[in-house]
Amino acid sequence: MSGAARAADPGPAAAIDPAAEPGADPASDTPAARIARWCGAYAPLPGVPDEMIGPDGTIRPAWARFLDRLGALPESEIVARFASAGRHIHDTGVAYRVYGETAERDWPLGVLPLLVEADEWRAIAAGVAQRAALLEAVLADVYGEGRLTAEGLIPAAAVAASPEYLRPLHGVAPPGGRHLHLYAVDLARGPDGGWRVLADRTQAPSGTGYALENRLVLARALPDVYNALDVERLAPFYHAFRAGLAAAAQRVEPRICLLTSGPYSDTYVEQAVLARYLGLPLVEGDDLLVQDGRLHVRTVAGLKRADVLWRRVDGDFVDPLVLNPTSRLGVPGLVEALRAGTVAMGNMPGSGLVEGAWLSPFLPALAERLLGEALRLPGLPAWWCGDPAQREAALARLDDLTLRPAAQQAQGAFTSRAFGAARDPDETARLAAALRDRPGDWVAHERIALSTAPVWDGAGLVPRRFVLRVFAAWTPDGWEVMPGGFCRIAEHADVQPVAMGAGVRAADVWVLSDAPVEPATMLPPADRAPVRRVPGLLPSRAADNLFWFGRHLERAEAMVRLATALLNGAGAVSLAREDVDTSARLRHLLRAWGAVPSAEGPAALLAAQALSGGEFWGSALAHARSARGNAASLRERLSGEAWRAVSQLLAALDPAGPADSEAALLDRAERALAVTAALSGLAQENMNRAGGWPFVELGRRLERAVNTCRFAGVFAGDGASTDDLGVLLELVDSRISYGARYILGVALAPVRDMVLLDPYNPRSVAFQVERIRERLADLSSLRRDGMPERQTRLVLALSGEIASTEADTLSPAVAEAWEARLWSVAEAVAARYFPGTSEAERPETLVALA
Repeated sequence: MSGAARAADPGPAAAIDPAAEPGADPASDTPAARIARWCGAYAPLPGVPDEMIGPDGTIRPAWARFLDRLGALPESEIVARFASAGRHIHDTGVAYRVYGETAERDWPLGVLPLLVEADEWRAIAAGVAQRAALLEAVLADVYGEGRLTAEGLIPAAAVAASPEYLRPLHGVAPPGGRHLHLYAVDLARGPDGGWRVLADRTQAPSGTGYALENRLVLARALPDVYNALDVERLAPFYHAFRAGLAAAAQRVEPRICLLTSGPYSDTYVEQAVLARYLGLPLVEGDDLLVQDGRLHVRTVAGLKRADVLWRRVDGDFVDPLVLNPTSRLGVPGLVEALRAGTVAMGNMPGSGLVEGAWLSPFLPALAERLLGEALRLPGLPAWWCGDPAQREAALARLDDLTLRPAAQQAQGAFTSRAFGAARDPDETARLAAALRDRPGDWVAHERIALSTAPVWDGAGLVPRRFVLRVFAAWTPDGWEVMPGGFCRIAEHADVQPVAMGAGVRAADVWVLSDAPVEPATMLPPADRAPVRRVPGLLPSRAADNLFWFGRHLERAEAMVRLATALLNGAGAVSLAREDVDTSARLRHLLRAWGAVPSAEGPAALLAAQALSGGEFWGSALAHARSARGNAASLRERLSGEAWRAVSQLLAALDPAGPADSEAALLDRAERALAVTAALSGLAQENMNRAGGWPFVELGRRLERAVNTCRFAGVFAGDGASTDDLGVLLELVDSRISYGARYILGVALAPVRDMVLLDPYNPRSVAFQVERIRERLADLSSLRRDGMPERQTRLVLALSGEIASTEADTLSPAVAEAWEARLWSVAEAVAARYFPGTSEAERPETLVALA
């Protein structure tokens, strides 16, 4: 949790501090006393059902069991556990983005779960499964035979007017036989305590990834409480959902991809969590290509066929050729592949039609007609005003009803116009006129006061309003409902938790089994787990981000070393002319690389700008931010430790203020270098060599070789001073190696040899070029003629020249020429493997593979 989030909800640390209660006696702080103190001021809202306190005024059994277990823990232990949970959320980058914002916010997970007993959950699950089946049947009819509109069971005008009705999909049989693979519903308790549907989610339901993260974090914080209460596990649901997607494909071992709109999606972190947990490639529209009526993923090894696409992009945006022509998120020709039946999609484009408010008044009759049974989970009483009888009924009660657009989805029930005493007569007259002028555009429904559940407010438990989202997945055995869900709950009494944002946080949902619960995992049974050593799917976009992740980290490190060298030179007590010249070279290099606006000024100021001047494109902080941007697009591929290290690098480089002393700047630089070393170690020791590691390594090695050539050209010229050579050895982290080999001090030829030619020095250009050659050899070749590709030819030629060069013949011009050739290698790698480059070298023009 972010600092702001923790300030809004201090959590158990403040809630259970005995010092917060005047006159509290720590000696009498027994479990019973703790629970009494937490619940002493808890008062349910009048006329509103509450999850913890029953109608008889006593604590419900589930909450009594939970509080007994929680109260048995020492208060210091509770504080430590939830502090650890908050750090885990922040350090591992579990975040979300409010629509319209660019900055991410830490995921605001509350410290208490929402508890549901087994009997009540069975009724909820049955109602959710029934509702999913009903909406599937409606979609099948609307995009198929159209009997429901012909018989007048649903209004054709409402269907045709909905922007979610995608006419090009009419008559297209969904591959795999289903429009819906994942369904979600938002629920709240009505005044009688029964559950009511607030909104259906069929477009691209979100929240399953956050439900998973909520469970992982809270079960980690309260393992003893979690296990003692026999909470239903979530893993079987995800396993069943994945099996349902696989069953829709034509091949036995299909390739299932998760389509995202990219790292600026509100829920991108959640999508990355799901991709990693389910083992799905996370792809964007640019990663995909329809060729010969089939969908393929652009990968570094050529085109790979995609069999199933789980979309998290609105249906209208999936194909700019047939649907929304302004879309930059979709795949041209995707509808063609759907028509051909070569790719299945969850959910089908156009499924958002049944999210509209217009459908709600007709669902009870549709359940009887299509399923032969009553609707188990009713919505709020509603009237579609396009029907004359329903319109007149709404007009007769207009002061008591809420209006929302008929085609509007989800949260309109809580953001629509005022009602009752809050609505002035002129507004009422305008609404009545609107209903008569375009009645089909409006749905009227009764309002509901959301029920409450307990949260911490800093002094104890208080009731806050909540909305429960429940998920159902289609499986080969029918609809399966997640035994849990995703709960949004208000932090303050005056907040309606209709969407994640200010004043709203999440809560895990614990369904308490009435029988012992067996541990569950996503791992397949041992007898159905074939052994493979082939690399996973690596889209070209992901390889591009990995490549630049390595390059930006190396650039950040180089800038930190330059700033450190400048500071160390400023601290030396010497007035020799060569010191001044060396300092000038450092300053001009910082200026040339965009880290400082001017080469003039105090060394401490320039070093501070080079380290932490985020407004300067070449500063270490700017490169660290760029690396984090690359990492943000790779969340499903980076470990939590790697994300934490990137965050620590940003923290180390974050400016502490203009008054930083040279000592403070050096300390910041040392911390930054330690983190970059840790990131390098994580890449070397934790990344699978058959995955994206070669591209991280290529980026790092190319950038380090380029930087070293530039350093040698500047500081190892024919007239280089001892200070110049000493700085060069510092910049390439080779002073200790040089000192161990040469006792008599620095000299030009030995320094050039160690920095440029020595194949045993892990910082030399020769060493980097050899590693680049090895990494290129690891990558797949798309040519079948046996000839090396351009980037390989360039590296082989450079490697041979370096190996045959002697230090005595080196000059700055040679280093400059090598630098230019290394840039050519980088450009050749980009043209061969990454998107957005020359069409002549795009993988799809060479070969398409299964």
